[in-house]
Amino acid sequence: MITASCPNCGAEVRFRSHAAVMAVCEFCRTGVLKDAGSVRDLGKISEVLEDYSPIQLGTSGTWAKRPFTVIGRLQLRYEAGFWNEWYLLFDDGQAGWLGDASGQFTITLERRLEGPLPAFGELRAGQYVMVAGERWMAADVRTARCTGGQGELPFRVTDGWQAKVADLRGGGAFLTLDYSDGDRPLAYGGVPVTLDSLRPQLLRDEQEIARTAGRLRGKVQALDCPSCGSGIKYLPGMTANLVCPACSAQLDAASPKIEVLRAGERVEAEPTTLPLGAEGKLGSQRLTVIGVMRREDDEGTGWTEYLLYGSRAGFTWLVETDDGWQRSDAMDVWPDWRGESAMLDNVSYRWLYDYPARVTFAAGAFNWRVEVGDVMEVQEFQSGQVTLAAERGASEITWSRSTPVAFDQLKAWFPAVLKATPPPPPRTPGTLASTTRYRSSAKFLIIAAGVLNAIPLMANFGGTVAFTVLAGLALYLPAIFLDNNDKP
Repeated sequence: MITASCPNCGAEVRFRSHAAVMAVCEFCRTGVLKDAGSVRDLGKISEVLEDYSPIQLGTSGTWAKRPFTVIGRLQLRYEAGFWNEWYLLFDDGQAGWLGDASGQFTITLERRLEGPLPAFGELRAGQYVMVAGERWMAADVRTARCTGGQGELPFRVTDGWQAKVADLRGGGAFLTLDYSDGDRPLAYGGVPVTLDSLRPQLLRDEQEIARTAGRLRGKVQALDCPSCGSGIKYLPGMTANLVCPACSAQLDAASPKIEVLRAGERVEAEPTTLPLGAEGKLGSQRLTVIGVMRREDDEGTGWTEYLLYGSRAGFTWLVETDDGWQRSDAMDVWPDWRGESAMLDNVSYRWLYDYPARVTFAAGAFNWRVEVGDVMEVQEFQSGQVTLAAERGASEITWSRSTPVAFDQLKAWFPAVLKATPPPPPRTPGTLASTTRYRSSAKFLIIAAGVLNAIPLMANFGGTVAFTVLAGLALYLPAIFLDNNDKP
């Protein structure tokens, strides 16, 4: 351990890691740069926002049978919220990072990569790239701004420092490429983890979190909308983005100081099968409906998604479509997606549909920012009754796994809400866009026909275009008729 005096206030500043380049003085917030034989003042570093993370400097744990201690922290903000990166020192002297975002955690260690690496500007969410001979999917590509720091850090950070990072996924593995300091990125490899699996010690307890942040993390709380005064239930530290059900105002609840992002107007209450605040019991776990979102595809087919949360179960989704209900969960282990198939756990899932999903209504609390008009590109793959769905936006892609839920099962989960509700007409369980299944298939066949006839069209456009158009209509018009007959 190296001990130095803060150049600004004279307080003791400790460097426990030999890899640490700077530390933040806990008394005056000055960034202290460790140089050869001396220390230098980097200027003030912003205080971290008091959030709801149970982790703090000094928290210890074990990963892969290797004990570690938390010695530093970066707090980074992007357009939809912020997350923490905790700097770890293992007992064997190696350093690493513990990512902490809305209750989801990853551990990564620096990894040396040989050969060419993709440029930051070339990466797109959902794109496959080869890195060190391995195939990875770009899951998240974004630029974030440092809003605060604590303790020791392995590189020089000043107020407003920007992080340019790309998170890649391959099965259950995780790889971060950090372009913050140049065109050649630093690489960090690791895996998603749960906090309990790390067997942590010296966590902040609920009383400490409540004292500093004003509310308990992960406990359903109510606040008054700053825009219209209506009550909104949310989960401090878990759902940072709120949409008022009464006026549709967008609120940022990432910190205890609630901020209005966009004022809304009074809207009519939207009737839903499961209302906001409905409580149910899935097995032995209690869950609460904290968010409701309606979306539709490009054919006008709509469905409703309910975000549920339980203190032990975490987040899960129930999806209500014309075909019935599905339960959907985010996936930590991603499939190997190759064209029209996706492989997961030695099971092949075949391509089913692709369509844009546009938000038409949102209310309640979410763990990402939701706004009416948001569009995600969805691609579905199916094996038996299990559906895998990839949802891709401008900067990130997520995978979810869905299985059908019988209405009787749903009534058993929510007896107080659905006791007198009649079941929907019996239908074969399907997917989100099943009422446009014939049109989706027809589109695929028309595109394939266009590709196959590209050369005849270029050679004799006037003589072949009419036949190509007629063939397309012959495929698409019956599909519209069949889809209309398929609707309830």
